[in-house]
Amino acid sequence: MSVIRRPDEKGLEKVDADPDPIAERGTLGLSEEARQEAQRRYPVVAPLAAQELVSAADARAAAALLGVSSRSIYALVARFRASGGLMSALAPGKPSGGRGRSRMPARVDDIVTAAIYDTYLTRQKRRIVRLVEEVQLRCKKVGLVAPSAKTIRRRLETIRAEEVARRRDGPRSKSARRLTSAAGHGPISMAPLDIVQIDHTPVDLILVDEITRLPVGRPWLTVAIDVYSRCIVGFLVSFEAPSATSVGLCLAHSGVEKRAYLDGLGLDAEWPIAGVPRLLHLDNAAEFHGEALALGCQQHGIGLEYRPKGQPHFGGVIERLIGTLMGLIHDLPGTTFSNPAERGTYDSDAAAVLTLSELEHWLALAISGRYHHEVHEGIMEPPLARWKRGIAEHGDPRPVANSREYLVDFLPVVRRTIQRDGFTLDHITYYSDVLRPWIANRDRCRSFLIRRDPRDLSQIFVLEPDGRSYVTVPCRRLERPGISLFEHRQAVRTLKAGGRALVDEEVIFRTIEQQRGLVKASAKKSRAARRQLARQTPAAEPPVDRVAVMPTIENERADDQASGSPPFPMERW
Repeated sequence: MSVIRRPDEKGLEKVDADPDPIAERGTLGLSEEARQEAQRRYPVVAPLAAQELVSAADARAAAALLGVSSRSIYALVARFRASGGLMSALAPGKPSGGRGRSRMPARVDDIVTAAIYDTYLTRQKRRIVRLVEEVQLRCKKVGLVAPSAKTIRRRLETIRAEEVARRRDGPRSKSARRLTSAAGHGPISMAPLDIVQIDHTPVDLILVDEITRLPVGRPWLTVAIDVYSRCIVGFLVSFEAPSATSVGLCLAHSGVEKRAYLDGLGLDAEWPIAGVPRLLHLDNAAEFHGEALALGCQQHGIGLEYRPKGQPHFGGVIERLIGTLMGLIHDLPGTTFSNPAERGTYDSDAAAVLTLSELEHWLALAISGRYHHEVHEGIMEPPLARWKRGIAEHGDPRPVANSREYLVDFLPVVRRTIQRDGFTLDHITYYSDVLRPWIANRDRCRSFLIRRDPRDLSQIFVLEPDGRSYVTVPCRRLERPGISLFEHRQAVRTLKAGGRALVDEEVIFRTIEQQRGLVKASAKKSRAARRQLARQTPAAEPPVDRVAVMPTIENERADDQASGSPPFPMERW
């Protein structure tokens, strides 16, 4: 180790650093002693480097653990970040230089780092010229040759832009928030499915109709990601705007094993991500505050946590994922790109070739065959490798016991009393013989909890009074075609606009048949009509069977008791 001259001038203590030079170099040139020292420093420095801002308290605590000064901790963090997370960057020794590495002597590099944090990264916002002067002064005091202004500027470039903004402008400044809205760090996940984030986005792609192959517009993507491994847990692509239904279907897709789903798409790929998450992290959109989501999570022991207001980086993991997926989609024909300026003169409608089902197929392949196998910058390893390592260390997540029931538990809810002819929802009556015991004792029964899939109103799922299972109750008129809630509401609006005060089931279905005919006839003329036609077919479904829970009613009793749960208003779907 070279001898460092330490004059006794006042003020030198604040820039004094670890007497052992802190170098960044390859492992081939490290001695066994240096390698062991790097291994000792790694578990202390790596977590600090992952933070956007290293507080003085954290630096002091780390310094105490390693037996160095706080300034040396900042220097170690800076070197570790600049190296891309290499353990060898933490080894003592003379720096070897090279692309992306510091060629300054270690002692000089420490002085530059200390001056940056003391002089430049402060709320006084001193100019770079003042920083250069401070470095020159400190180097002169200890008898070292100061680096050039160009070298100091390059050293500044290794510091994250968000850290510069936070220290110079304040953590809540617009500049800091702009830089950290997607790149910020949220709560730490300790194991697979410990934390799952869910969000929606319009897809930057124009799709075409399955039959006419004419443009129908942009779909919506709902996607869930495991924060620990960055694996995509599940997704849903649909023309329907975000709703409680899309959240529920995405969760259903997330919970179940994907082998059958991939086989159905003809994909020979691996997607082992499945299970019940411990905690869901969500933003504050209305569809994330619905009764269905709250009840489903309560049923399956899933915690709910919402993004704190004023902290957009809380959902940074899912937002970065959406950016990654949209970046891949920008290579597809028919992309709209991120904005009109980026799109330029590109004709997205004319270039569009993919249908909704084809996009779903492409996304499944992109996720299982590409995204999960590429090194993720946030965790420095492929998501699938991180998932498997987490499973080996922590065990499998809690599995979904019954995929069909899991789906039903996240469908939108409503409460209704039972009548002689069954249940009536939105002018449609549902009846089955399984309801007879409850109809006979309807005076004792209060309201029933009912769920339905808004994509198909041909059946509803009624929770038994004992709360143990659902029964499937079909539409009373079995010959009725399957219709969506979108079509149903449109028909009701049409009838009311025509002055019909009383709306009944027969008229609704007749109106829907007429509307379908008009839409098909005009599909080649109007994008809106084609989009409406696309909504008549079921949205992309999760890899679970169509729910048909019809338990056998043993020992039918005339004294079935109601659950006693208080009624609540219908949830918006």
